[in-house]
Amino acid sequence: MKKAEVVYRYLMLLTKRLTDKQLMLILAIVVGLLAGFGTYVFESLLHGIKHALVSWFRADEASLLYFIYPGVGIVLASLFVRYIVKDNISEGVTRVLYAMSRTGSRIRPHNCYTSIIGGATTIGFGGSVGPEAPIVLTGAAIGSNIGKFMRMNYKHITTLLGCGAAAAIAAIFKAPITGLVFVMEILMLEITMASITPLLISSVSATTLIFILKGFDPILEITGVETFDLRNIPMYIALGLTCGLISYYFTSVNSSIGEKFRTLDRQYKRWLAGGAILGLLIFIFPPLYGEGYESFTDLMHGRIDNLFNNSLFYKYKDIPWVIIVYLAAILFFKVIAMASTNAAGGVGGTFAPSLFVGAFTGGLMAYTSNTMLGMDLPIINFTLVGMAGVMAGVMKAPLTSIFLIAELSNGYGLFIPLMLVTAVSFVLSYYFDPYSIYTKKLDQRGELLTHNKDRSVLVFLNLRELMETDFYELDENATLGDVVKLISTVRRNIFPVVSPEGVLMGLVQLDDLRADMFNPEKYSTPVDRYMIPPMDRILPHEQIQSVLEKFEETKAWMLPVVDKDNRYLGFISKSRILAAYRQQLVEISET
Repeated sequence: MKKAEVVYRYLMLLTKRLTDKQLMLILAIVVGLLAGFGTYVFESLLHGIKHALVSWFRADEASLLYFIYPGVGIVLASLFVRYIVKDNISEGVTRVLYAMSRTGSRIRPHNCYTSIIGGATTIGFGGSVGPEAPIVLTGAAIGSNIGKFMRMNYKHITTLLGCGAAAAIAAIFKAPITGLVFVMEILMLEITMASITPLLISSVSATTLIFILKGFDPILEITGVETFDLRNIPMYIALGLTCGLISYYFTSVNSSIGEKFRTLDRQYKRWLAGGAILGLLIFIFPPLYGEGYESFTDLMHGRIDNLFNNSLFYKYKDIPWVIIVYLAAILFFKVIAMASTNAAGGVGGTFAPSLFVGAFTGGLMAYTSNTMLGMDLPIINFTLVGMAGVMAGVMKAPLTSIFLIAELSNGYGLFIPLMLVTAVSFVLSYYFDPYSIYTKKLDQRGELLTHNKDRSVLVFLNLRELMETDFYELDENATLGDVVKLISTVRRNIFPVVSPEGVLMGLVQLDDLRADMFNPEKYSTPVDRYMIPPMDRILPHEQIQSVLEKFEETKAWMLPVVDKDNRYLGFISKSRILAAYRQQLVEISET
């Protein structure tokens, strides 16, 4: 007997007196502790690599190693993924969403640790991405594999997957409420007491472990948050509009650069392009190195001099207009650096870059207004609120953004400007693009779960599995007599007419033959006399939602499936889709 089976049986004996709810609460604690420890390992490895590489640089000199390090990190991470992992571990949050919709919330076991290595290598060497996506994938994988090991159903595995993701976010920011809201808003887990309680317990468990291992110091050094001033409301509205536009720039540039890198037909070309772009940007603008938490912490506390350390512009750090141009350049080039890192093969996320860009958006607005217009805007407040504004627009997650900044700033004094800016940014960015940076591709492929249960159930349906292929194909030269001979041996009342090349020419329906099928004199009539064009056609990779819309428009109960060259593949019936829908609804609703 395998060791895993022995352990499973032993655990079943230990937990046989527990109800499902009690077992879920215990497993939530286990998942939270493991995800919290994984976060601790990830951060320790990341900071160890970064400290070894750059801590000895002189502040008043630009180092050519900034040009070299990022490319080395991307190559190392890519080689690790290609030859050791042999699986795609990029875009961690998107992969978690994909697992929930396409693989029964089952994530491969290696994801419990491979994202830690790949992400720490990429970011430690200067990759301008965030650690949150790799650690979310790590936490989700831990929860998924524990649920799978305990042989739970889809609903419970999904809940534990969410527990791992919530614990990871809670641990990395020391913000348990943010972890809970993140899963509810971004992973779109069903909101019930049965899911909220394990998520909260997992988040608290992970945060408590991080407090024990690392102390109570916050991830960001935030002091001196000023009281909200009603006179600044117009500027907060302006900041919200700016954040909405910057969010659209963020997602558009990220998508555009990703498409351009995909046109490169060799991995070494992506390495060269990504390494060159990233190395050049970091050499010119050192704050772009890594996730950038230290940079926007310096910005919000007015330590702008530190942003010029190791920079070519170090001697100009006291000139206001140079500072403004420098900050604006960092803001816009951060998105290019992030997208190039991921597209070239690095392992990282967009969570931290969105915070970085938001911090520089708010900080730049406050600094420019104070310096050029003589205003007295609090830079700390605008930096924090800007972080929430861009994050809300990029991730389409206003609640997560609000609670994250509220927890990071150790208070809720900024709640009004946070709600105002995130609402304005969210609405404006939603107008340009309703999907987040995580969900856009998944929705285009019909693989996105939402809080709409009807649409979510449709995501689980596989078009190829629903396709029926046991229809008798008629040759375009067939006659009515040929069809009459078939009718006694087949059960179908519709026949596809197919050319020798397999192209669908049309359909013959039994109802259209009834007037002549009992008249032998008509048997020599070519079948194309009875052929009709299909009311519509379905492509094999089409979304189920789109297929249902075609059924609704045509009022048909059966439509042919063809490939892009109109070659016949089979049929889809509306009744089969509805039957599969009902079955799937029962399966995902199991308790």
